Amino acid sequence: MAAPMKLPRQFDQELEDLKQNLLRMAEMAEIAVGKSVVSVMERNSDLARDVITDDITLNRMELAIDDQGLKLLALRQPLAADLRLITAAMRIATELERIGDQAVNIAERALELNSREPVEIPIDLKVMADIALGMVRTSIDAFVQQDPRLAIRVCQRDVEVDLLDDEYIQKILNCMIQESRWVTRLHHFIIIVRNLERIADLASNIAEDIVFIVEGRVIKHRCEEWMLASTPP
Repeated sequence: MAAPMKLPRQFDQELEDLKQNLLRMAEMAEIAVGKSVVSVMERNSDLARDVITDDITLNRMELAIDDQGLKLLALRQPLAADLRLITAAMRIATELERIGDQAVNIAERALELNSREPVEIPIDLKVMADIALGMVRTSIDAFVQQDPRLAIRVCQRDVEVDLLDDEYIQKILNCMIQESRWVTRLHHFIIIVRNLERIADLASNIAEDIVFIVEGRVIKHRCEEWMLASTPP
């Protein structure tokens, strides 16, 4: 009589393994972003090289999670919430891999900048990086807690990053006009700012996936609209 219960328990364990692998990947992506920003701010080329090397592991983790998800879909034929969890986990893995790619882009800019004389820029990269990293952390917390309200907070913060993106790019462009000899180096900072803005966007994508997992709502491209509709009067 115990045999019929084996499959559900095994499926639950497989789902848990999928979630744990996703969390490990999220932690690694977060570390990569942090290291890449420090490699710029502290002119630490060793950290930049670590980010570039470790990206291979992130890529492999994405493929492994995809493989796990496809096997679960094919062999277990999950329904409802389990189906949403598996498909969203596969999407989240893709977003995390892209976050890792942005970290690599920043690290590559760091290597270029660190090979030249430093320049002073009228922006605070740490402020923007802290917000973007906080968004990644909150989106993963929302996944762990299955909390759509946490996910919506990520969408709210994306507005802050967009405003900083516009402000920082304008300041760098003004600096280019005043110091034409720094144009090439300053252009690297424009790319870094754009990478941080993209990391925030990817964190928002993960937040959208959390709402899909928990409530079955597809809010892709409508995160802000859904947030306003969900705010109590």
